[in-house]
Order: sequence, then structure tokens, then C-alpha cells
Amino acid sequence: MKLTPLGDRVVLKQLEAETKTKSGIVLTTASQEKPQEAEVIAVGPGTEDVKMEVSVGQKVIYSKYAGTEVKLEDEEYIIVKQSDILAVVE
Repeated sequence: MKLTPLGDRVVLKQLEAETKTKSGIVLTTASQEKPQEAEVIAVGPGTEDVKMEVSVGQKVIYSKYAGTEVKLEDEEYIIVKQSDILAVVE
């Protein structure tokens, strides 16, 4: 299965949520925040007005409530517009 985004959209795979705080406190599932860090899985071709600035394999931080969640073949992905990506993590 291949998921190919259109236009200026990007397919992300969310990274795992933290299960412990930095001080070592174990978080329950209910208290874990939805992570905003993800790996780029696929990148659309862009548009005449938008040049794509991210590439497959990069780790990025995206807006908290951005995108559309999609589940394919037991994997969960998020499809966002490139403008919803805030930063690249290096």
C-alpha cells in the first residue's frame, strides 16, 4: 500500500507519546498528551505557489489540532498541509 498526498500535503506518522516525565513519574494513558512530533512518510508535489520544504524521513513538529487522521492497514497516519508544519527537528 502506498499513500501519496496531493498538492502541498504531507503524510506524517506520529511518534510515540512519552510514558514518563523527565523526573521519572510514569504517566497513565489518560494523562499523556498527544505528541506533536512526527516522521514524514510522504510528501506531495507542491503547487505553483507552494514549494515543498520537507522531505521523507525528516522529523517535524506540527500544529496541535492540524490535519486529518487516517488509519490504513493497522497503521495510523496524519495528513497535514505543509503550512501546519512548524519546524524540522535535527
